[in-house]
Amino acid sequence: MTDTINTDTNSKQKLKEDYFTASQAQLIWTRFKKQKAAMVGAFVLAVMILSGFFAPFLTPYDPTIAGRNANYQNGAPQIPKFWDENGFSVRPFIYTYERSRSIKSNFRWVTKIDRQQRRYVVLFPEGDKYKFLGINFTTHLFGLDKGKIHIFGTDSTGKDILSRTFHAVNTSLAVGTIGVFIAFFLALIIGGIAGFYGGWIDSVLQMITDAIKTIPAIPLFMAIAAFIPDTWSSETRFLFISVILGLIGWTTLARRIRTHLLTERGQEYVLAATLCGASPAHIIRRHLLPSFTSYIIVDLVISFPYMVLSETALSFIGLGLKDPVNSLGVMLQSVTSADVLLNYQWYFIPVLFFITLVLAFVFVGDGLRDAADPYSDTRK
Repeated sequence: MTDTINTDTNSKQKLKEDYFTASQAQLIWTRFKKQKAAMVGAFVLAVMILSGFFAPFLTPYDPTIAGRNANYQNGAPQIPKFWDENGFSVRPFIYTYERSRSIKSNFRWVTKIDRQQRRYVVLFPEGDKYKFLGINFTTHLFGLDKGKIHIFGTDSTGKDILSRTFHAVNTSLAVGTIGVFIAFFLALIIGGIAGFYGGWIDSVLQMITDAIKTIPAIPLFMAIAAFIPDTWSSETRFLFISVILGLIGWTTLARRIRTHLLTERGQEYVLAATLCGASPAHIIRRHLLPSFTSYIIVDLVISFPYMVLSETALSFIGLGLKDPVNSLGVMLQSVTSADVLLNYQWYFIPVLFFITLVLAFVFVGDGLRDAADPYSDTRK
């Protein structure tokens, strides 16, 4: 009995020592792991980021016009099967189909399925060429022994919706990443200078911040879109949209950094660094900002869904990215017609990916915000 009590005491003592010697990152991770919703969101987010990054390999076809299936336009999803009335198969398969238009169908596509002819799913087939990390590849994760398979169906031009969706997630995340880091860089500089120096410098920078914050985003982008040349390439338009999102998205984080530095600049450790001859840039970079690191990281994560939402909204209304670039906003443009709602419901599959991506970011951001708060445990 005495040994058990001593073991429990030693264990509690060790946990207490670990707590007081743990780094800030370790404490945040420990609190974050206790939140199930945040952990689920982190797992889903990691899967979606990896799926977007490895989209050329994971998807069977080129998502652009070059990879369309001209014989299967507005085609329904093709779900692989393992058995039917003809028996069981170890390899998943789909049926052979034949599509045609006629007066009887009002010139809509009509699919005739031959249930006697199977086409089998194969792993690692050779297919459309793609470039990954600067190297050309032709191997994909899956495909068919003959013909094409469209698990999410196809759009009006015959492009594979599965391939387009995975590439769209990658594009939207890339736009969000560039925009967030541009906003982060501007917020650190402007917020740091305003918070450290104060006075008239702070007043001028705050007037600039307020002026940018009051600019309505949609009219701004409408004005910019009117001056974008049609000759711009997809890559140029992509970079331009990313930069603009970053240039108007830094104001909130800059205000938070300014407020924190105004509070901390009078502390004794800042005075000690000043008396030792440290420059203002050194004090901000090595002393003030590290004390605010956890909140900056949380703000960056929370900013991601807003950047993705902005890109999606702009592309959705035709002011952002356009075909042949695949982004979630570009894909959502095709779900606005009544014909799609009534006849081609699989067009809404990218909408589910978009909702999942935003919710995952929100759950992770909320979890990090609570984990970074040192008083979160005392409130519960």
